[in-house]
Amino acid sequence: MTTKQYFEDVEVGQVQEFGDYKVTEEEIIEFASKYDPQPFHLSEEAGKAMIFGGLCASGWHTCSMVMRMVVDAMPQDSASMGSPGLDELRWLKPVFPGDRLRVKSTILDKKESRSRKDLGSVFILNEAYNQKDELVVSFKPIVLYRRRPAD
Repeated sequence: MTTKQYFEDVEVGQVQEFGDYKVTEEEIIEFASKYDPQPFHLSEEAGKAMIFGGLCASGWHTCSMVMRMVVDAMPQDSASMGSPGLDELRWLKPVFPGDRLRVKSTILDKKESRSRKDLGSVFILNEAYNQKDELVVSFKPIVLYRRRPAD
């Protein structure tokens, strides 16, 4: 039996590493075709003509892949209530077909809500690395958590 993870269970400084996501050419082109159809996300030739050196994933696609790994790593019985946003999104290196991504998630801070006594905010740093241990993206989500109910 798993124990529900509430705001009080999240510890500042806690680090979790997870994921192994293989990026494919087909997925890069499919995502770009639908959501970010810039030429360097659609063809190898256009990517070579730009500073990237070849076909590369949209930054938004990279964030989506990271989000998938984050959700897959979440405890099934989490008291997470979603997110009101994020800070400091940085695309640091292009992501290419064949790259393998993994995530390092660090709890930076947490604060009890002043207006909603049943909620707290958790401030996280998510960093994704490729197979060469190069940081490719980082962002700081703010995640709302339910507080542990009083018994």
